[in-house]
Amino acid sequence: MSAPAEDEAGNPRYGATLERLQGRGRFGIRLGLGRTRALLRRLGNPHRELPGVLIGGTNGKGSTQALVAAALRTAGYRVGQTPKPHLVSYRERIVVDGQQISVADFTDLLEKVLDVAESVAPRYGPPTEFEVLTAAAFAWLARTGVRVAVIEVGLGGRLDATNAWQGGVSAITNVALDHTEHLGPTVVAIATEKAQIIKRGDALAVTGADGAALGVVRRRAARVGVQLRPVAPLPVLGHDLAGLRVRAPDGAEMTVGLLGRHQAANAAVAWAVLDALGEAGIATVENEQRGAAFAAARWPGRLELIRTGAGGADVLIDGAHNPHGIHALAAALAELLPPAPPPVVVCGVIANHWQAGMLEPLKAALPGAPLVATSVPGSTQALEPSRIAAAWGHGAESISDPDEALSAAMQRARRSDATVVVCGSLYLVGYMRNLLVGPIA
Repeated sequence: MSAPAEDEAGNPRYGATLERLQGRGRFGIRLGLGRTRALLRRLGNPHRELPGVLIGGTNGKGSTQALVAAALRTAGYRVGQTPKPHLVSYRERIVVDGQQISVADFTDLLEKVLDVAESVAPRYGPPTEFEVLTAAAFAWLARTGVRVAVIEVGLGGRLDATNAWQGGVSAITNVALDHTEHLGPTVVAIATEKAQIIKRGDALAVTGADGAALGVVRRRAARVGVQLRPVAPLPVLGHDLAGLRVRAPDGAEMTVGLLGRHQAANAAVAWAVLDALGEAGIATVENEQRGAAFAAARWPGRLELIRTGAGGADVLIDGAHNPHGIHALAAALAELLPPAPPPVVVCGVIANHWQAGMLEPLKAALPGAPLVATSVPGSTQALEPSRIAAAWGHGAESISDPDEALSAAMQRARRSDATVVVCGSLYLVGYMRNLLVGPIA
């Protein structure tokens, strides 16, 4: 959906493999586990060799995954991750020890899995793009000797392809309205879908959910006989553009390198996940190792500060693409940025993530801020920029071309010595990030 990384350009086999993979997008989102299980069986069930944690939730899955994986690596474990969605390259979705899979290995791996996908289609139906990537990730993590897998759920939980795997620990960050066309119209309905990642035989489950959603998660855990550990956000001691200072569960002061007060909730879930992995006998991470890892953790495209250098504006990018995410972003910006001059906002969203009024928290947090509405590059499902601009009202303009939108926002920000804030679809954020700093290593 965005420009390829430099080392991918001009590689004909890689390009052909991507075309085959992306061609599966025509099958759309088709929830269900049958096709993924069939793929994994044909690949020798590599997922059964992998212990670890499956992380679901509406928002915060990626940040929690980043914190958990960073701590495990600090403790010396070989860690596999499945970040999603990717910002620039599909290779970002298969990560071992913090490094994405190489072009050559990705090409070889996906060619094999795509061939298997064609072989299972007559009986089970054609696997989707996401199902192929999920099976490929499990195959690669097992092949490369990963000791602990940190797997992020894609959509929902019950019928998401990742739920074909059971690693021993489950975590649900939070539950809010998102993907209502697939998961249901209420928080309770969505929580019911997400809670299904807690499976009989898990050692422990962790959640940061509250309210009615917590009740749903509690009932699911009780039904399958799994101990549930609800956690509250860690106490915040202060935060700025250098990070978030919190009180860790062991009483020590700790810095979280990820920006925003909302990371206190993700850090609490991550800490509890590490406790659970220890109690399950999967991995042991000392508190000092956690503190060092949390401070150094980074998660590209999620409230990430990019300093463009002399003569350029600072840019804060964040994949806030639904009301819950926009609310968290607004709260963070109100505390992180000075009240004047107001930042210049660039926003583009996918149509099925759009909800009436979702920009209101951002408008309230950034009074007087201008907005440049744009499209999501490469997507046929992008919301018309004019609708975003109309929802923002005064000070908004619509520029469909993302390159031109970023250029206009940067020029405007430089004139007033303001910051640029890019938000919305992670694909837009990835595209803008690639323009600013290049591909993720």
